[in-house]
Amino acid sequence: MPKIKTHKSTSKRFRLSRGGKGKLMRTRQGKSHLRRKKPANVRRTYDEMIVVEHKGTQARVKRLAPYLHEQE
Repeated sequence: MPKIKTHKSTSKRFRLSRGGKGKLMRTRQGKSHLRRKKPANVRRTYDEMIVVEHKGTQARVKRLAPYLHEQE
């Protein structure tokens, strides 16, 4: 059985949480530009990862990046 190709941008945008739970994590949008005029506490929130709650998004990521769940 051949390997499945991974969607590279999906594998860069999503991570699995550490600590045994393995929850799907993502970064917040809006981090890349126009940050200078935003307050410091807003800029700090861009650095933290948040859990993906939507089941449809979790299934889509699992299909696009099948080996993301096998790392670690």
